[in-house]
Amino acid sequence: MSVREKHSALHWLGVFTFIALFAAILFYSRSLASSPQSAAQLPGAYSSSGGSDESFASKAAAGGMAEVKLGQLAQERASDFAVKSFGKRMVEDHGKAGEQLKQAAQSENITLPTDLKASDQAHYDRLAKLSGPEFDHAYMQMMVKDHEQDAAEFKKEAVSGRNQAIKDFAAQTLSTIEDHLKEARELAANQKASM
Repeated sequence: MSVREKHSALHWLGVFTFIALFAAILFYSRSLASSPQSAAQLPGAYSSSGGSDESFASKAAAGGMAEVKLGQLAQERASDFAVKSFGKRMVEDHGKAGEQLKQAAQSENITLPTDLKASDQAHYDRLAKLSGPEFDHAYMQMMVKDHEQDAAEFKKEAVSGRNQAIKDFAAQTLSTIEDHLKEARELAANQKASM
């Protein structure tokens, strides 16, 4: 192999090496740029970017709106006075918590949803077709499930949150959520026993 051929081979080897390194760097930087965003979109995902606090706040706001709307429905549709009373408590407590969350979010420039999520609207539509004991049973089962999830998420935020205003909101609201869960379990057990 002549000197000229060696020089040409080294030149092309250098070009291919540069292209390979450039492609690797580009791929790596894109994967880094997309990681925090995709982690923040996962329910309950906690990332160092602080997006998890925003995700929690958004979910809490949406869930609170659903609890208020379902509580109003319970006051109309339930046949058991205790279930109607529970619905009234949901409207009052989640309405109050929603206002507190709005203030905390506003102070941190976090935008909260203003409409029900599609899944919450579907739950509402399904329950709106029921009445009497059938409604009471379905509503209380839903409240137990919802508040189990809420209690876990509020507890996680109260312990692991990075945004102090949102973390404080979660910590202050957690005991109310746990009270709701306890009452929902008792009422659900009563509904099951009476069926």
